[in-house]
Amino acid sequence: MRRLRAIAAVSGAYDALAGVMMLAGRPIFARLFNVAFPVPPIHADLNGIFLIAVAAGYVIPYRDPESRSGRSYLWVMGALLKGAGALTFALDYVFRGSPSSFLLFAATDGTLAVLTLWALSTSSAGSSARQSR
Repeated sequence: MRRLRAIAAVSGAYDALAGVMMLAGRPIFARLFNVAFPVPPIHADLNGIFLIAVAAGYVIPYRDPESRSGRSYLWVMGALLKGAGALTFALDYVFRGSPSSFLLFAATDGTLAVLTLWALSTSSAGSSARQSR
């Protein structure tokens, strides 16, 4: 249970920080990752809003990590979304030549996805579900 709660806290903080940077810290973000400002800016605004909404959702597994809703949120937003995001960043770098600095997001999202999978598969609800089969 501690692992799931920790994953929810770290993932929520990571997504909230990225969302705030997309909305309010765009100049810092652009300089830090050596990228141009998005045109039109609404794309970054919508991504920022999405990331903050995802971060807010991590309150569910943080409060009750073993609940069905908490585990479901971690599966969808932690394992699936972050895993797909990592793959997308890596493929975009290889096939479209996105900046190498974006590989940091691939590594971070990928690490969080793997840690989420590990925490879900080794937690008590995951163990009891496997034993009941």
